Amino acid sequence: MRGLPFNNLVGIRVDRVHKDGVTISCAFREELMNSHRTLHGGVTATLADVAGGFATLAVCGLARPITTTSMEVKYLAPLTGKRAVARGRILRAGKTLCVIQVEIGDGRKPGAIATVTYMFLPPK
Repeated sequence: MRGLPFNNLVGIRVDRVHKDGVTISCAFREELMNSHRTLHGGVTATLADVAGGFATLAVCGLARPITTTSMEVKYLAPLTGKRAVARGRILRAGKTLCVIQVEIGDGRKPGAIATVTYMFLPPK
């Protein structure tokens, strides 16, 4: 789960692996802000996708590659502060699909919730 160039660019780190998923975070930086000086919605969606993907890999294993098949993000409040934190929890893992719920916040309030679905691909 380390060494992914895009995740490195955003500054995403894995904070904790849980029995049912992961917690990831990234520091707020100028490059990640929108014109209102809050976390850009695209970064919030990225955190949802990465938390979901890492949760799937952490719980279901690295043996099979995965791909995102759908993602719905509901934005609740602007995120400000020092770090954005995303907690991904697996809701259901089947033979071909895995569904994850992700909560994204800034340590003081929730900023978004997402449901992300991944498909297991054939082993390489």
